[in-house]
Amino acid sequence: MSIQLKNRIESMGLVLPPAPKPAGVYRPVLILENQLYVSGQGPVLNDGGLIQGKVGSVLNKDEAKNAARQVGLTMLSSIIAHTPPSTKIKRVIKVLGMVNATPEFEDHPFVINGFSELMADIFGTEKGIGVRSAVGMSLPQNIAVEIEALFLLEP
Repeated sequence: MSIQLKNRIESMGLVLPPAPKPAGVYRPVLILENQLYVSGQGPVLNDGGLIQGKVGSVLNKDEAKNAARQVGLTMLSSIIAHTPPSTKIKRVIKVLGMVNATPEFEDHPFVINGFSELMADIFGTEKGIGVRSAVGMSLPQNIAVEIEALFLLEP
């Protein structure tokens, strides 16, 4: 990961949680040519714990939005841990946000804004916002939010 990105994260006063280990048979990140694919990430806290609970019952939409922001920090930690130091992200391409929600909860896009706003803060509005989907479902380990993403790399 580029020194510039690390410096940007630090200058914003952000603290990255530990990069999680894979919870199954998959790669956390995969680089193919100039694209960086990141497997689904959950909201890992700085102590290694998880933000858990169903949105719409245990967590409200603002708490869930904060969980999605934490997923963004977790994802950056995973990218740094699993890519060569020379890797430079050019922009966000695609985001799939999954919310562990009750059937009645309908504000999935609001929740995933926590992730998207963080990416816009870090990479700038033009490069930090890509195309996106936000859906509700049941998630493993009862995590509040899971997000996978695709990034374009500098050549």
